[in-house]
Amino acid sequence: MLDIVGKKYFYFLFSALIIIPGILSLIFWGLRLGIDFTGGSLLEVRIEKQPSKEDIVATVKQGGVEVSLVSATNNSFLIRTKPLTDKETEGVFKSLEEKFGKVEKLRLETVGPTIGAELLRKSLIALVLASIGIVIYITFAFREVPQPASPLRFGICAIIALLHDVFLVIGTFSLLGRFLGVEVDSLFVTALLTIIGFSVHDTIVVFDRIRENLKRRVSTSFATVVNHSIMQTIVRSLNTSLTVVLVLLSLALFGGTSIRWFVIALLIGVISGTYSSIFNAAPLLVLWQEWSEKRKGSAKSQK
Repeated sequence: MLDIVGKKYFYFLFSALIIIPGILSLIFWGLRLGIDFTGGSLLEVRIEKQPSKEDIVATVKQGGVEVSLVSATNNSFLIRTKPLTDKETEGVFKSLEEKFGKVEKLRLETVGPTIGAELLRKSLIALVLASIGIVIYITFAFREVPQPASPLRFGICAIIALLHDVFLVIGTFSLLGRFLGVEVDSLFVTALLTIIGFSVHDTIVVFDRIRENLKRRVSTSFATVVNHSIMQTIVRSLNTSLTVVLVLLSLALFGGTSIRWFVIALLIGVISGTYSSIFNAAPLLVLWQEWSEKRKGSAKSQK
């Protein structure tokens, strides 16, 4: 039987190695916020002649409109500007048509900076409230867990695993924003909340099996019970995640450009959530128990 608990420090180290680069990126560069948060206009067009990004920027600027970002995806171009009036928008399309010929309008979104700031504030509140609610729920649901386990430990370990997934996704998108110009929008917040739900669901499956086995295996060590519980649920967790990953991969490859980064965020989060539930959340329970026993042993020796 695979000894996951016995090698917990290796898995903790691996988690740190994949999270730290993203956290450093967040500290130094932050996230590239989309117009949902900063305000502005986002135009998606398809141009048959396939001009360069530089040509598009130059053409739009000739009409007196400042361009902050142009990205090319699947024969179309995303053009981000300051908030545009209807007249300015028509002027942009007219300039592009005069320069490049036929231009197909695929999408036009305009968000004011006030709405963007309010959306950012509400998004952060939603993430915080979701985390607090999860701790309360898990603590209540596991209130009758046998000793030496503690219901509060189950809740806190689940949140730590959840934060692992959230920071990995946010850090990854910070790096993508820095090097590929990827922006985060309201769909990104939706992806984070979905990842939180998936991560907690996967963790609770493992924790519930630990609770059941603690009631049956009274004389067995806590670490052995946890490792046995992980092995009993690992196949189910992997199979469930694999079906989700296959669907998300299909959407990432063949879906539209408007949802591509939303799908990629979900893909990263689902894979991370499966990993953290098996290799982080449950081993953290064992580590906490070991620290608690050492502290009690030290207190007794001092007496």
